[in-house]
Amino acid sequence: MKRLVKLVCMTAVSMMSVACSDRVSEGDFKYLIDEFADLKIMRYQVPGWENLSLRQKEYAYHLAEAAKYGRDILWDQNCRDNLRIRHAVEAIFNSDSIDKETEQFAQFTVYAKRLFFSNGIHHHYAEDKFFPECPKEYFASLLEAAGIADDGLLEVIYSPDIWPQRRSTSKDGDIVALSAVNFYEGVSREEVEDYYRKAADLSDPHPVSYGLNTKVVKGSDGRIREEAWKIGGLYSAAIEKIDEHLALAAEVAENDIQRRAIDLLRQYYHSGDLRVWDEFNIEWVKDTVGTVDFINGFIEDYNDPLGRKASWEGYVNIKDHEASVRTEKLSANAQWFEDNSPVDPRFRKAEVKGISAKVINAVCLAGDSYPSTPIGINLPNADWIRKEYGSKSVTIANITNAYNKAAEEAPHSMLEEFAWSKKEIELSHKYSALADAIHTDLHECLGHGSGQLLPGVSATALGEYSSTLEEARADLFGLYYCADPKMVELGIMPDGEAYKAEYSAYIRNGLFTQFTRVELGRQNTEAHMQNRQLIASWCFEKGAGDKVIEKKERGGKTYFVVRDYEKLRALFGELLGEIQRIKSEGDYEAGKALVENYGVNIDPELHREVLERYASLGLKPYGGFVNPEIVPVYSDGAVADYKLVYTDDYLGQMLLYGKKYGTL
Repeated sequence: MKRLVKLVCMTAVSMMSVACSDRVSEGDFKYLIDEFADLKIMRYQVPGWENLSLRQKEYAYHLAEAAKYGRDILWDQNCRDNLRIRHAVEAIFNSDSIDKETEQFAQFTVYAKRLFFSNGIHHHYAEDKFFPECPKEYFASLLEAAGIADDGLLEVIYSPDIWPQRRSTSKDGDIVALSAVNFYEGVSREEVEDYYRKAADLSDPHPVSYGLNTKVVKGSDGRIREEAWKIGGLYSAAIEKIDEHLALAAEVAENDIQRRAIDLLRQYYHSGDLRVWDEFNIEWVKDTVGTVDFINGFIEDYNDPLGRKASWEGYVNIKDHEASVRTEKLSANAQWFEDNSPVDPRFRKAEVKGISAKVINAVCLAGDSYPSTPIGINLPNADWIRKEYGSKSVTIANITNAYNKAAEEAPHSMLEEFAWSKKEIELSHKYSALADAIHTDLHECLGHGSGQLLPGVSATALGEYSSTLEEARADLFGLYYCADPKMVELGIMPDGEAYKAEYSAYIRNGLFTQFTRVELGRQNTEAHMQNRQLIASWCFEKGAGDKVIEKKERGGKTYFVVRDYEKLRALFGELLGEIQRIKSEGDYEAGKALVENYGVNIDPELHREVLERYASLGLKPYGGFVNPEIVPVYSDGAVADYKLVYTDDYLGQMLLYGKKYGTL
């Protein structure tokens, strides 16, 4: 390919307000670009992009295109009516016959932005259905003006009785039948569990993740069958486009391991064979030297009420070589951490294999990672692959940085409002950013990869509680080791005080401040939030006699203060041991009791207080991102470079993606 001769911003993103640059100087870059409802929209920069070769940039470009073509899959998975609603909303925005300057259209726009953010009609975190503020009659007039004739569409949008929850957590009904997710059709929970019980082979040392990439349907003949998400099956049109760009990415991959992994992923998309999916993951784990990396597929099962079906997700990133020195130290000492873990030796791995950890910078977020994204990832999820081949763990530096920079742009501070003392605030300012990043490193790099199941225990034994308990297990691993002298010895923690900032923040959040994200009167239903509440509440209760954590009041306001950090660490270790036992033995009842007793119910008075105090700050509890666009730059008819184009137009990017990547 030709080298750069002339740089030209392409017109593919002309509908958005953009800055055409590899990197915008920190002082000129605004991170927080939009706010509405309970959401804030940010953008992130990509350090290191300018240092990539043209070949590496082309590789990242095609991986990003492959990721973005999976967008419609997630929308349909979240609820079967999502795409018809989104298409109608897009048509309204694209209509020239509608007055878009009225108050009611502004209300409609907020609904549309929420819809795009959540990839459907349910809140991305709370999972409850949300509704437009504009009247139903006005919405009907918009549909008519846009030429949309869809009987029943408004009823789906406005009725609280149709699809009330994306993933039901009901204790009194069938969580499969009551969930809006489009993973099951005409079947009950009992029928699904019986179907997979018959399919599973618990004696297989390399069990496939049965049902990960299928929809379970009961036909008119009463027989239950699976319909695979693959080329020639469900979602074929989208997967064909994904496959097309994966093929182009393979041509410019950095090494043979990446090429073999992509070839296996393409075979999987053609066949739907989960054995091939496992082969892909094994090959993908081996690539520890490449700079550009990716995630692409049906991966996480958080949205499935039974914890089996996987949502579609895509991610493209580049390694931050300098920052990865920290995580590489953790990887190199993985066996020490496993051997010294405060769990029963029966549940430890005798030999830790293939732990690969790095710090990355996101280049493209997609599917279940867009626009709301994690700050750390550990994959693959199959326990036997982790045990025999290892896993890859990442901490996403530029996303964390964007959150921090956006917080600095906000007018008020959560810390100032909810921290008890000046000392606590000073400790946080000094250490929190680093301590939180290190906790994420430990959570992703070692926590998820630690421990082992006993022979014959199914990876799905904990059912609907598996996600919460797995996140708690990884969090506890990180919390326990944050305070270990080994961290200072390795030069990861600066001193023996830094971990205290993370302990204080974690307890404050788990017991109190995270409930700014939950509507008053609701239970805590999201897996990560349940995990944090479970840990903090359990430690608060178990340490009550020693006042390990103290509930204090001042000026009519409540605070939670860590009084004994060493005893709190011991409690973290004790709970880690119990949750590892629960997972290793597949103890469903004990896991259920932990989650239900400590992770679900919210004290109504504390809940009201935290909502009122938070409202006075004028902040938004949830955040998400727009992607920079990777734009080919041509010279003499050939691609000479790929530039990053940063947008500050959230709605514009959503409408662009609908036009460019819509397939279903």
